[in-house]
Amino acid sequence: METDIIFSGMEKIAHKVLAGERLGMAEAVELYDSHNLLGLGRMADILNQRKNGGRVYFNQNRHINHTNVCVNRCRFCAFGKDASEHDAYTMSLEKVLEAAAKAPSTVTEFHIVGGLHPDLPFSYYTQMLSALKKSYPHVHLKAFTAVEIDYFASLTGLRVEEVLEELIDAGLGSMPGGGAEIFAEEVRQRICPEKISGQRWLDIHETAHRLGIHTNATLLYGHVESSADRIDHLERLRRLQDRTGMFQAFIPLAFHSENTDIVKQGTTGVDDLKTLAMARIYLDNFDHIKAYWIMLGEGIAQISLSFGVNDLDGTVVEEKITHAAGAKTSEAMEKDHLIHLIRSAGKIPTERTTLYEILEAQP
Repeated sequence: METDIIFSGMEKIAHKVLAGERLGMAEAVELYDSHNLLGLGRMADILNQRKNGGRVYFNQNRHINHTNVCVNRCRFCAFGKDASEHDAYTMSLEKVLEAAAKAPSTVTEFHIVGGLHPDLPFSYYTQMLSALKKSYPHVHLKAFTAVEIDYFASLTGLRVEEVLEELIDAGLGSMPGGGAEIFAEEVRQRICPEKISGQRWLDIHETAHRLGIHTNATLLYGHVESSADRIDHLERLRRLQDRTGMFQAFIPLAFHSENTDIVKQGTTGVDDLKTLAMARIYLDNFDHIKAYWIMLGEGIAQISLSFGVNDLDGTVVEEKITHAAGAKTSEAMEKDHLIHLIRSAGKIPTERTTLYEILEAQP
């Protein structure tokens, strides 16, 4: 084990982590609250090297946000609108296909999430998937958060399992991790009281896993939660992953407060890097920790590749949700630029599919 000064103040925990032992929640909170950023990053980097070597993954994906009309009005969200608002929109199925057609032919994933529209029937969503799969049979459809799945169940009177089976039949390939926000109930009631509970989110993902659907997991951080709340969130994800092994990646999402009802300055670079590193250390059963450059910015995302991160998401194309809350990043990134960011960080750019099949590894 490394014994140099980089682990000053965290020697005991560092020894445990690097010996491959699992941290408890109290130890993780102590580590999270440490001011030794470089020691934390070094721990996470060693663990990532053991698991992934020098590979950093990305894919070519296109976001499709089919509507921003939403019956929930979460305090942290700037994307959702009432149908009567001037900037509310809902895409017809033809418009969805037009949006898909704007993606480069090399795209391998459509990432599809939207608001909880009060008037759209469930058939809108199944027909959307079917039409996309028919037109783009080679493109993986990663669609609908657990919050949307719960809403579809309430619309139809179907069980979650039945909803998911119909979506699979229509072309669903996997699910994103949105809607998790923060599982701590007191905090959840403060930022999104209308949203499903954290336990309901976990239950829906467990059902998806049981049906063979891989999913992602997220954490929204930097609003009104504590470090203990964040570790509680990671603990619940770790327990579910122990049972199913079907989470693919964990993506911490940095809160953006502009145009929301929560007054906050936003996260700092130190907090972003600590959160990503803690995810790698605590979520020992997750292979992939993703830095979502849309929220973090290119600089922090690139630095995070030395803090336990092994995935930079993808080309994205036309992201709307974070930009509604004031994100200053681009809405897309060229593949060559992603490769440049990864390579200049001393890592191996590795293009993947949604399910982490390697398409191309750059030297």
